[in-house]
Amino acid sequence: VQLQASGGGLVQAGESLKLSCVASRSLLPVAAMAWYRQAPGKQREFVARWLSGGSTIVAGPVKGRFTISGDDAKSAVYLQMNSLKSEDTAVYYCNMNTHSRQYWGQGTQVTVSS
Repeated sequence: VQLQASGGGLVQAGESLKLSCVASRSLLPVAAMAWYRQAPGKQREFVARWLSGGSTIVAGPVKGRFTISGDDAKSAVYLQMNSLKSEDTAVYYCNMNTHSRQYWGQGTQVTVSS
């Protein structure tokens, strides 16, 4: 199974981007889907998680600006990013979990210029 992430790019501070991630085949039943990011020289950090049933968890630094949504029927997860800041610059990775396995996408670069 491959996770294909897309939607990254170069934007100015204050602008928006929407990331998408779709699995190459159905992962039903999906337990959780998430986004992580890794900035240059830093460890990978948690951004947001969508849980089966629709509840979400968003990390403090992006709360109020980023929204995660999921479509488990499509094995797809999305990240709407508003009011982007230079510190949001990173490679963003999607992650999907079934009850037995974990999958990672290849990453999509988000660069925010100030």
